[in-house]
Amino acid sequence: MSTTTRSAPPPGTQDPPPPLARPAPRSGWRRTLRRDWQLYSLAVLPLLFFLVFRYLPMIGNVIAFRRFEPGGSMFGEEWVGLRYVRMFLTDPTFWQVFRNTLWLGGLTLVFCFPIPIVLALLLNEVRRRSLKRFVQSVSYLPHFLSIVIVAGLTLQMLATDGPVNHALGWFGHDPIRFIQEPEWFRTIYVGSEIWQTAGWGTILYLAALTTIDEDLYEAARIDGAGRWQQIWHVTLPGIRPTMITLLILNVGTFMAVGFEKVLLLYNPLTYPTADVISTYVYRAGVESSSFSYAAAIGLFEAVIGLVLITSANQLSRRTVGTSLW
Repeated sequence: MSTTTRSAPPPGTQDPPPPLARPAPRSGWRRTLRRDWQLYSLAVLPLLFFLVFRYLPMIGNVIAFRRFEPGGSMFGEEWVGLRYVRMFLTDPTFWQVFRNTLWLGGLTLVFCFPIPIVLALLLNEVRRRSLKRFVQSVSYLPHFLSIVIVAGLTLQMLATDGPVNHALGWFGHDPIRFIQEPEWFRTIYVGSEIWQTAGWGTILYLAALTTIDEDLYEAARIDGAGRWQQIWHVTLPGIRPTMITLLILNVGTFMAVGFEKVLLLYNPLTYPTADVISTYVYRAGVESSSFSYAAAIGLFEAVIGLVLITSANQLSRRTVGTSLW
């Protein structure tokens, strides 16, 4: 039995080894920008908005440490350091408005944050499409009303000769001066906030509910879970990331209690419970022309908001694993 042997090719005649495959060059940001410039152009106006109305005005915070006079230098006349900070820290009126801000911010967070969740869960259980759409439309409508209209409606409804006092008169109750009595202001403010924002706040939660897998509900029913148990063990964990994100955002705006609504609803008689930091800054800066003093208070409020949102984000990341950054 013969075997054939293949002789080796003479030196210098071997085929060269195939070249190593090189990774395709990554497209740089210039190439990406040229390719998708239409999409990036959509971000130009929002970026300009934040640059002009959010970041550039931060330069004006320097007058919190300089003496500013109307008509003088835009960045103040002379450096005064922490003079205006010490002024509002020793001002009893400031601590009164600070407490009012905490009260209104806390009540708004406690009541206005969970109500959209509850409303979204209730709407999710409605099976009749017509009823569900009607409730959604009615609850969304107040969001599209301006704050001026909402405040006007509130003042008219709660006036001494308004519909609410007329209804109380049918039961033999004397008219209540809701607008003039300080103890009623927080209830009025929080109630109007719930009426205006609860329906609109359900949109994100209803969208999050549609992402929950129906197989999870089927498995829960097989395990004998009732409707409330399904909501507790399936629905709420499914929308937890959305809840945490909105909670962090709400905590970040905790100190920024609605300036426009408070300004439209309050009056000198309700200052003890209605005057908040934003309205106090308005009166000090615009009405009294104490711009440096108002800037120092506004900067103090912004620092507190930054600390709150950062702390809430870190706490959320460590406890539930969900955060904004």
